[in-house]
Amino acid sequence: MKVLLDECVDWRLSRELLGHEVKTARQMGWSTIKHEELLSLAAKEFEVFVTVDRNLSFQQHLPTFDIAVIVLCGKSNRLADLQLLVPEFFSAIGAARPGAITLIGV
Repeated sequence: MKVLLDECVDWRLSRELLGHEVKTARQMGWSTIKHEELLSLAAKEFEVFVTVDRNLSFQQHLPTFDIAVIVLCGKSNRLADLQLLVPEFFSAIGAARPGAITLIGV
């Protein structure tokens, strides 16, 4: 799957997501774009958006975006804590649906 990592996710996590085409918001030149516009842009090129922003579902009406959203809910946003969620990410990504949010690590 084509996966976009939000700028608040350590880019090094992309190394752990083997088998998926992973880009970061920074690589796409989208690091300063706010979530509404970012989700619109991402939906045109990606299938899944990965973030650590637990408030995203309250800030955006996700069913209007044609992209699945996965929120990593680690102990912190540090790489070591996010790496612990990778096995659950692999289990959840296949069931992730456009316009819906999947929480991992809760």
